Amino acid sequence: MPKFNRASLLVPLGVVLIVVMLVIPLPTSVLDIAITLNITFAMIVLTVALRVKDPLEFSAFPSVLLLATMFRLALNVSATRLVLLHGYAGSVISSFGHFVVGGSVIVGLVVFLILFIIQFVVITNGAGRVAEVGARFTLDAMPGKQMAIDADLNAGHIDEAEARRRREHIAREADFYGAMDGASKFVKGDAVAAVVITLINLLGGFIVGVLQNHLPITQAIDTYSLLSVGDGLVSQIPALLMSLSTGLVVTRTSNQADFGLDLLSQLGKQGKALELGGGVVAFLGLLPGLPKLPFILVGLGMFALGRRVSLGQARDDEQGITLPTDISAVQTSQDPAVSDSAIEAIELDLALDLLDIVDPLAGGDLLERIKGLRKKLATELGITLPPVRTRDNISLPQGTYVVKIYEVEVARGSAPQGRVLAIGDNLASLPGEATVEPVFQIPAKWIPLSAKAQATAIGATVVDRVSVLITHLAEVVRTHAAELVTRQQVKELLDELKKSAPVVVDEMAQSQIGLGEVQRVIKDLLQEGVSIRNLAAILESVIDRSKVSRDPDQLLDAARAGLGYQLALPYIVNNSLATIEIDGQSEHYLYGSIHINEGRSVLVLSPEEAAALVRQIEEFNENAARQGFDAVVVVSFRIRTPLRRLLDSYGCHVPVLADRDVSSTVRVVRVGVVRVDATAKV
Repeated sequence: MPKFNRASLLVPLGVVLIVVMLVIPLPTSVLDIAITLNITFAMIVLTVALRVKDPLEFSAFPSVLLLATMFRLALNVSATRLVLLHGYAGSVISSFGHFVVGGSVIVGLVVFLILFIIQFVVITNGAGRVAEVGARFTLDAMPGKQMAIDADLNAGHIDEAEARRRREHIAREADFYGAMDGASKFVKGDAVAAVVITLINLLGGFIVGVLQNHLPITQAIDTYSLLSVGDGLVSQIPALLMSLSTGLVVTRTSNQADFGLDLLSQLGKQGKALELGGGVVAFLGLLPGLPKLPFILVGLGMFALGRRVSLGQARDDEQGITLPTDISAVQTSQDPAVSDSAIEAIELDLALDLLDIVDPLAGGDLLERIKGLRKKLATELGITLPPVRTRDNISLPQGTYVVKIYEVEVARGSAPQGRVLAIGDNLASLPGEATVEPVFQIPAKWIPLSAKAQATAIGATVVDRVSVLITHLAEVVRTHAAELVTRQQVKELLDELKKSAPVVVDEMAQSQIGLGEVQRVIKDLLQEGVSIRNLAAILESVIDRSKVSRDPDQLLDAARAGLGYQLALPYIVNNSLATIEIDGQSEHYLYGSIHINEGRSVLVLSPEEAAALVRQIEEFNENAARQGFDAVVVVSFRIRTPLRRLLDSYGCHVPVLADRDVSSTVRVVRVGVVRVDATAKV
């Protein structure tokens, strides 16, 4: 049983007390303490807003804003009650009404209105707009940020735990800005409520003083109106601090240091600007008619500060490290022992202007990231991929790369020199060439490096060209993984398995299952995007089924049955699985349409029936994607394999699972039911 934490009761208790304050009159001494606490809390929140490096470090701020607003309104209600009943609401409000504004109602109202304009017109409106735009841009940039995380994961720069942490950070960021968009409305409503409450207090105090207590008009104004203005100022000052905190939190664009250090660091790099500004102000002091002392004093002080900063920058530059200007030629052949006549399993051809991403002296890390990619895919798919041969190709257009599988081009993309890829939906204002991200097909634009800050400011995700290339290469390798599995690799996999599960390998030999049959099962699984990391379970099921049948489809079904619920894991999100199903009558019809062709089961349907079936599945899948789901087709295991082949032949790559692949503990979300009898009418 978790240990009870008394601190967890503070917030609920505070909320209850706020509600109590709305109903029960407070003694003036308690009200003084509560008002002081309100101002203190607003100062603490402002200090925290200045100190945080990342808005998510203060992710509780939207809720804090709501509670602080409610607390101020409760104080207004309590103060109004005391003012109207007793003509006195404590020493704090009395001091603000008499001392701060000099005992003048007019001065108090002017000061109050100025504070209201500053808060409502300037700070609150601006912070609300920034929060609204930040929420929209954050949501628009989520796909691109996810792609950037996938690129780093594929390149081996981060592990699964770090990728998960970054994805959670992106989700929290979107939630935070969405909450801030709504919380800014609390601040705006609080500012309006303060004005309305003050006006009501002025009118109510005048009526109570003159009509109920029979005071002279001047005495009623002096007693009640000043207290009402004092109450308005007492509530308006912490409200202004909270509004300022809101603006500071939502406008933070750097997470390198707190706001103070960040500001000093950036100003400290602009010595010439400080000198120029100080010189101009000092010159203004020399003009006739202007006071000389303040202008000259401030101008010379600023000029001296800028001069000191400039001298410090010059010393740092002299002590800096001089980079070499000579960059040796790029060695494009990464393995001299490999003959030019050898056929490589995977080749990456680069245009001449892309060789800088290979050269370590030029900061290129492509080769290291390819090594990381091979390790990542080996962990993901369960097979060791062959090395990627990287070479230059003078026939390629500038900025172009080509991926080849056994010398056959399977993918082509671009990574222009001196450019980065901006991904998002609001790229029209950016300079560069419009394109589409090659893997996720997201609208993008190749922009100059100088426009990177501009792209980040509008919420676009900026990805360097090596990450784009690596992500594209990873997707190509996943798609063609089955083609890359050779019998030699299967032999190496079995030799490695023999160290941990020798009984399985020995039984496979006794059952006279050849490498070719194992290779064919592995290829079929990889073709469907199934990892073979649990090779022992796959082989155990294949061995058992081989005693009954050596039919390739039978062995594939056995291998999938051996993996069981693992097959559905990649598609389950929050214990939910979005499914496209086929009704019972249609499944029976499809089962009767199965024919065996060269040892493979296929569905024999008319072209119209097949096209309509595929179209229904694609439409349901697109609808699910628009709702944020990755759907899978779930059918009986008897028709799963031939249905998968039919979809592949039409270029429809929606995953197909058997109903036995889905655990009963998983929540199934049905996104559509396909009916073949409807397609027969087409």
